[in-house]
Amino acid sequence: MKPHVLVVEDEDALATLLQYNLEKEGYQVTVAGDGEEALILAEEDTPDLVLVDWMLPKVSGIEVCRRLRGRQETANVPIIMLTARGEETDRVRGLDTGADDYIVKPFSMTELFARIRAVLRRIRPGLAEDVVRQGDIAMDRVAHRVKRADREIHLGPTEFRLLDYLMQHPGRVFSREQLLDAVWGSDVYVEARTVDVHVGRLRKALNKKDERDPIRTVRSAGYSFDPSGK
Repeated sequence: MKPHVLVVEDEDALATLLQYNLEKEGYQVTVAGDGEEALILAEEDTPDLVLVDWMLPKVSGIEVCRRLRGRQETANVPIIMLTARGEETDRVRGLDTGADDYIVKPFSMTELFARIRAVLRRIRPGLAEDVVRQGDIAMDRVAHRVKRADREIHLGPTEFRLLDYLMQHPGRVFSREQLLDAVWGSDVYVEARTVDVHVGRLRKALNKKDERDPIRTVRSAGYSFDPSGK
């Protein structure tokens, strides 16, 4: 059963972006454009997790959080607050009001999904399964295991993160620089050729005799994950 996420965000562009990416990750999503609508929707169908902006029309995100915590049906629903207010006093107020986590805008979708998984593991462990499947390859992010068909694939931490990122974006071509930023981080200096070394290790682990290579090298561009092998 897909976890149900209630997104409370009055910026249409961000609400649409969140809905698209959450649904792509396998979540069921309901969107509310203001705090009042969010409280009504939560009462009609209790969500498994709430993403709520602080600054909202009609009823603020802080008040939404307070009221959800005051209802028996939603008292234990995980809440992540999204806000441009990054001062320590704001964080403390948000967490004291009942939020389980607090993310300052702008944020990356990768960070958001990691925070969602962490909150669900801690509060709603039954909803925390996080398995990505592409073709005959399955990656369990929680157990940190990878299988191809029925064969266990043993990867180092860097190869695991590299495969995770590529599998999240099948068919998209990433340059070495983009992969360095996504997998190693923009604040770490690593030579671009390091990507080639780790892609080689990943291929060696993934591909046995007669198995197609799901990682495609695109000349002068970078690498792509292609589950169809075309």
